[in-house]
Amino acid sequence: MKGSLFALLAGAFITLQGVANSRISQDIGTWQAAALTQLTGFVMALLILLVVRDGRWQAFRQVKPIYLTGGAFAAVIIFGNVTAIHHMGVTFTISAVLIAQLCLTFWIDARGWFGLEKRRIRLPQLIGIGMMVAGVVILKL
Repeated sequence: MKGSLFALLAGAFITLQGVANSRISQDIGTWQAAALTQLTGFVMALLILLVVRDGRWQAFRQVKPIYLTGGAFAAVIIFGNVTAIHHMGVTFTISAVLIAQLCLTFWIDARGWFGLEKRRIRLPQLIGIGMMVAGVVILKL
């Protein structure tokens, strides 16, 4: 239940962030909005970390360097979301983002990338993706 709640909150906030970034980018530019969002996100995460005081700083040495670049993906995510929102609107952007996420996560699960256990993708999952794509097509009508 706790995981579902956090997933719903994350989904809501990623949508709000996309809309806010789209508006900010109209005033200062898309890459500037991405930089501002990254900066404020870093400050907020650092403040929460300092207040909550969980985790082990020494464990950073155990993280493979390639995974430390994960935060850099956020700049591309923000730029892509903002640009898509300007061209397609919020609903279609979020729909496309969700479909892209699901397709890539299915591929990651099927291949066992990043040290994950390989999982078979079965017909029900493929039907689910197809239904999402059909939903976006219907929304666009």
